[in-house]
Amino acid sequence: MARKGTVSIRKGDQVKVIAGKDKGVTGAVIEVIAEHERVIVEGVNRIKRHTKPTQAGGAGSGGIITSEAPIHISNVMLLADKEPTRVGYRRDDVTKTRPDGSTYSAQRSVRIAKKTGKEI
Repeated sequence: MARKGTVSIRKGDQVKVIAGKDKGVTGAVIEVIAEHERVIVEGVNRIKRHTKPTQAGGAGSGGIITSEAPIHISNVMLLADKEPTRVGYRRDDVTKTRPDGSTYSAQRSVRIAKKTGKEI
């Protein structure tokens, strides 16, 4: 599957689930899978996997393991100041210093909350 656009949600962001069986639940993003436009959110979309006991170490005893499964990125919204909001981008002018001591002007891209306009 080809990547369609940029992913505005990043690892560590607080998000709220806006669709699906876990609608209304908030949690931190554990992992972003940009190629498939999916995220893994702490405590959301939990699944149980039955594992066999193995002779080698690791899981060893087997049993039922509960973990989070990925959900589509369109089903979550970023929380900024405890309010769900869309994400926008703004280019800010900054001054950088070269190793020889001279300065130059550059731009950096920052994420902003569409609802408040504040930097995230």
